Amino acid sequence: MCGIAGFLNFNYSNPYFDSVNVIQQHRGPDAQSSYQKENLKLFHQRLSIIDMSDDANQPFEKEGLVIVFNGEIYNYKALRKRLSDEGVSFSTTSDTEVLLELYRIKGADCLNDLEGMFAFAIYNQRSRNLFLARDPFGIKPFFYYSNGIKFAFASELKTLVKAPGVDKEINLNSLTASLNYLWIPGNNSMFSSIEKLPAGHYANVSPKGLFELKQYYKPSTLISFSNEIEAIDAIDYALQNSVKRHLEADVPVSAFLSGGLDSSLLSVLAHKHQPLSTYSIAIAQKDKSVEQMPDDAKYARQLAKQHGFDHHEIQIDPSITKELPHMVYHLDEPIGDPAAINTYLISKAARDHGVKVLLSGMGADELFFGYRRQMATLLALKYQNIPKPVRSLINATANTLPVKIGSKGIKPVRWAQRFLTFANLSPADAYQRSYSYYDSNELSNLFTGDVTSQTNELIGSHRALFNEAYGDKDYINKMCFTDMHYFMQGLNLTYTDRASMAASVEVRVPFIDKEVVELALAIKGTLKFKNRTQKYLLKKVGERHLPKSIIYRPKASFGAPIRSWISGSLSPMVQDLLNSDSIKNRGIFNPTFVANLIKEDKEGKKDNAYQIYQLLTTELWFQNFIDN
Repeated sequence: MCGIAGFLNFNYSNPYFDSVNVIQQHRGPDAQSSYQKENLKLFHQRLSIIDMSDDANQPFEKEGLVIVFNGEIYNYKALRKRLSDEGVSFSTTSDTEVLLELYRIKGADCLNDLEGMFAFAIYNQRSRNLFLARDPFGIKPFFYYSNGIKFAFASELKTLVKAPGVDKEINLNSLTASLNYLWIPGNNSMFSSIEKLPAGHYANVSPKGLFELKQYYKPSTLISFSNEIEAIDAIDYALQNSVKRHLEADVPVSAFLSGGLDSSLLSVLAHKHQPLSTYSIAIAQKDKSVEQMPDDAKYARQLAKQHGFDHHEIQIDPSITKELPHMVYHLDEPIGDPAAINTYLISKAARDHGVKVLLSGMGADELFFGYRRQMATLLALKYQNIPKPVRSLINATANTLPVKIGSKGIKPVRWAQRFLTFANLSPADAYQRSYSYYDSNELSNLFTGDVTSQTNELIGSHRALFNEAYGDKDYINKMCFTDMHYFMQGLNLTYTDRASMAASVEVRVPFIDKEVVELALAIKGTLKFKNRTQKYLLKKVGERHLPKSIIYRPKASFGAPIRSWISGSLSPMVQDLLNSDSIKNRGIFNPTFVANLIKEDKEGKKDNAYQIYQLLTTELWFQNFIDN
């Protein structure tokens, strides 16, 4: 994993170009270099994982082609052998050179041969064309700027936005989405002039800066597995293959271990091939009381002891909130999910132990129906059969109950109030509202300006995606499909890349592998949720490798005790950054609405902690990316 950047038709005498490698140095602390040819300049920051020699440093130039590459090609050894048999000679043992030579022979068709995660650019010195590509699921980031003449790309938004001449107009669609979801779906960035290269796409850029985008990968959603035993066998086989692929490295590979099903399963499968060190988060008892969180750490310790992992536990406490401005800077976008803090802490601890690569269980919940909101949306369809007067009474009663008494959170009330925000909506709109933090009226009241069109776009684009695949009644797979494109790419992969790379650590995601994803999308929805059990098939696979105490334990999110922090260690920051004067000075949000959010949360009437946290991150983002 590394950092990449490139610029076409810029004035390279500008001092900014001396800072590009510095801005992204955390992505590649082992080596930084650049390449310039006429109107093009490429930059690379290297985190050495495969072929540790200087010969494999980038930009890598060979026989008329120059490449900058971020990611890993897990099947590079098989591809290298094939190319060698065809007469290709190699000067390194890197996957970078294999990728370059494969492109030389096959052009864009090389993308279909790759197993891995990647974002790369290849410059043809003869044609002076630039070829760009991103992996099928958007695991690796790729931002770009294009005005028809000038073109630029980078691994991180902060790099491009500082480039001379790049317009810093805020994308109001993205800002509205980030407040509603706590993250930005799709391929927009926070700036109207900068976009993300879509997952599964490549692009060609001419010497004059003309940009042409094409899709090369779209997974099938044709159901081909309806037999339970066959599906379990296929998942087990595919997952073991994927884990083995994801261990390909010239440095040790370690793992996140939350003590839940997904990370535990990956850790046990990885341990079959090599000794394994694992890392988990432990949360203070006081904070767990407010959140009503299960004790993840004890399950992680239990599994580590059983299998002999070299286990490391990182205590998370309220003092970590001082890292929030630092995290906001590294995340590039206003992301209100505190799981980013956990990822950074684990990655930093791992790096302090000399670890460069970590496995993560990300993707399993999206693909195999593991989120509570997914099951809640199915429950909402049944709830609508209750007579309307009874539902009205339930709604009135639930919304008068407190979500917190003193320092103790009341989770059933919190969940009931959240459920009732979407319980009477259509399946597509219910699912969208299940992970939205405002309804349309609340979003309108939050902003000082008119965001009607932005709100309509949020709802409309989600409906279109929800209804794009599977039959009218296969809501289970519709939700999984939507999550794979929205939640997984927009939030989970985004914060994982930025937070881990802030600590110079690569995170690999074996569940988000072509073989595993294509299999998951081909499984009938009723097999993913069976006998009132979520992730039914994956749990059956787990029974072959894990104790049932791990498989069937209460589910916990990979988060931080944000509710406790908002009323505790973050309270001074809330008062400082979200007071009425500060909100008025920013000029974007309604001070009265924000003040009421804070008041209701403080009094325990409503659970507004995540909305408040996202307003904090948004203000810090503006300070970092606009004011400074």
